Amino acid sequence: MADGRLQAERDGTALRLRLTGDWTLTHAAALLSRLGGLATAGLASEHVTGGGQRRAVLDTTGLGRLDTAGAILLVRLYRQVADQGFEIDWPQARREHRALFDYVGGAGEAITVWPPSGSGLIGMIEYLGWLTMFFVREARRFTAFIGQVTETAMLTALRPGRMRFTSMVHHMEETGLKALPIVGLLSFLIGMVMAYQGASQLQKFGAEIFVVDLIGISVLRELGVLLTAILIAGRSGSAFTAQIGTMKVNEEIAAMRTLGLDPVVVLVLPRMFALMLTLPVLTFFADVMGLCGGALMAWNTLGIDPYLFFSRLQEVIVPRTFIVGMVKAPVFAALIALVGCYEGLRVKRDAESVGRLTTRSVVQSIFLVILFDALFSIMFNILKV
Repeated sequence: MADGRLQAERDGTALRLRLTGDWTLTHAAALLSRLGGLATAGLASEHVTGGGQRRAVLDTTGLGRLDTAGAILLVRLYRQVADQGFEIDWPQARREHRALFDYVGGAGEAITVWPPSGSGLIGMIEYLGWLTMFFVREARRFTAFIGQVTETAMLTALRPGRMRFTSMVHHMEETGLKALPIVGLLSFLIGMVMAYQGASQLQKFGAEIFVVDLIGISVLRELGVLLTAILIAGRSGSAFTAQIGTMKVNEEIAAMRTLGLDPVVVLVLPRMFALMLTLPVLTFFADVMGLCGGALMAWNTLGIDPYLFFSRLQEVIVPRTFIVGMVKAPVFAALIALVGCYEGLRVKRDAESVGRLTTRSVVQSIFLVILFDALFSIMFNILKV
């Protein structure tokens, strides 16, 4: 049994924290003393040069055994270094070490840097700086999670037997079939509103017939998929976070890892694939209901009967208008599922965390859906689609 050791040394412009030996309860007293004597403030000026970039590398290649006591000390080291303003990288982390680290504290919860409480112009600048760094850290963690899910999905494709198809079908029913009534009703009402608002303006110019163009293009290209994605983000994305978060509180995910099961395979992939299959179907249904609502309102307000409405629709709508909307659906579905599962896996072992991260997942999902919709619009405009 090798004694646990901690060495801090310079590695180029970074601070390298080298962990060796066994970090177990037997060596906890010596390691705790070493942590207490680790002067990270002095190390910041001594080991970080070249533009003042504060980066630390956690080197655990020489780490042997790690128990709960050692993981608690590792989380404490992580906090201690992060509180000095370092961005911490942990390359080549062994899966069992990372799992235990996540269990006792987690990298996502180890850094608790509250916004500055200053006032005036300086306080506002400090707050904007803190907010920028917060978003950068969140983006990095979410990007890493996307990479992990992508890697796992590719490995699962090579071994299809690992995929939980029964779970995927269950989530297809929950996110797709049971969402049809609310998606259809709201799309129908939105189509009616678009027709009414468009008719009130186009009547001034004697161009009532162009209300068909307005409804067709707006519903098929933008509103159908966007409205559906926002509804599913609030309905299914929040459910993903709450379900996985509750499992985290009940320590079911920890038990899953103990049994050698990968939570990404068991929990994330079935939800993501189910939503990617059902959201295009929901989008098509929303398009149909939106057009029907618009046709009904055009008939009632402008006297455009359904036959004339759909005849005009066939003349002005080309296939690519419909395809543009459908192409967005799987991308929006993947974003909603990934955000919902990511926030669920970040839940701590308390009920308050479940509610807070469920709310955050809905906000982030809607923000990303609208952001990517804007990016799609720019891309399609450049491609002249």
